[in-house]
Amino acid sequence: MFQIIGLVLLFGLVFGSYIISGGKMDVILHALPHEMMAIGGAGVAAFMISNSVAVIKSTLAGFGKAFAGPKWKPADYRDLLSLLFLLTKTMKSKGVIALESHIEKPGESSIFSRFPKLMKDHFAIDFICDTLRMMTMNLEDPHQVEDAMEKQLEKHHHEHLAAPHAIQNLADALPALGIVAAVLGVIKTMGSITEPPEVLGTMIGGALVGTFLGVFLAYGIVGPIASRLNAVVEEEGSFYKIIQSVLVAHLHGNAAQISVEIGRGNVPSGAQPSFAELEEALSNMPSEA
Repeated sequence: MFQIIGLVLLFGLVFGSYIISGGKMDVILHALPHEMMAIGGAGVAAFMISNSVAVIKSTLAGFGKAFAGPKWKPADYRDLLSLLFLLTKTMKSKGVIALESHIEKPGESSIFSRFPKLMKDHFAIDFICDTLRMMTMNLEDPHQVEDAMEKQLEKHHHEHLAAPHAIQNLADALPALGIVAAVLGVIKTMGSITEPPEVLGTMIGGALVGTFLGVFLAYGIVGPIASRLNAVVEEEGSFYKIIQSVLVAHLHGNAAQISVEIGRGNVPSGAQPSFAELEEALSNMPSEA
């Protein structure tokens, strides 16, 4: 929502100030299609040259994510903590072996099936199940498990940062591409040097539209979208860090409720449930997994 408001303000204030100060939109509108073709076309071409198909697809999806915001809401963090509470409580009371049927077929698990939205995130479920599977193979050193989980998180996070990095690289290139378009306009103008001053003025103004568009798109639209997407990816990444903190806390010998409370401390402030809210959610969990 705020991104839409920001775009409206961007166009309204920039072009509004231009019109109020006596600027004529005719020159900009006349040059806009050609300049956009040169700058936008060159930008898209450079983007395709510098990125893989996977990154291009991720970037296209990323534009929507930048406007929609993080997919994890406060209720989802509460559900994750509740899921981890059930898992760690079962491990404490019945041992890791009791979870084998759940982690081998989470889709059929009475524990995992209580949280349908979490089940849609394959990385989160695989991350949990793979870690628990290591524990069933007697890998119970908290430091080794934490290190293994950290490497998985780094890999996942690095892959998801490819889209905002690609968009930022495009933003960095747009001012230079705007200059390219402007130089072409100047070349065109120099080829018509015998025209009267009013014609040359219009042609030079049209050429400068290219420089304006390159800078305007880079710092007003594309760059901010890259920054917003980067922030969304960072916040979503914290969701998976909670899994790591809870399971590592469990391996250190903490009770299930203490492990989950440690995880609650890692929830982003805007989505963090209070102690009382989490306590109420956990009290509604079944006594038996």
